[in-house]
Amino acid sequence: MANRTVRVRLTHGASESDIGALKAWLEREQKLEELRSRGRLAIEERAGTEESGHAMGAGLEIVLVLIGVVASKLFDEVYEQVKSGVRAWQENRRAVERGEPPEVEVTLDGGER
Repeated sequence: MANRTVRVRLTHGASESDIGALKAWLEREQKLEELRSRGRLAIEERAGTEESGHAMGAGLEIVLVLIGVVASKLFDEVYEQVKSGVRAWQENRRAVERGEPPEVEVTLDGGER
């Protein structure tokens, strides 16, 4: 089995500052932070581009990669932690900034073919 990933895609009005803030928030989530410190999890920021080569908000995403062979239980725990962290970040953003936070989609890529 290859590395397993969780994709966090920001849509509908997301900015680069939103993706940076959400990535930093997820990095501070206790379970995710522990896995990162042990070298079992990488959290990467990626921005999609449209055909003109300009970054577009709908293409912003954070990819969490569980490194090596990972038990299904651990993968499920990470997935749930990411969803919980995203909800907490959205609530925090509502409290400290004007307007609604961007919509966020959390999806799985098991790395299985």
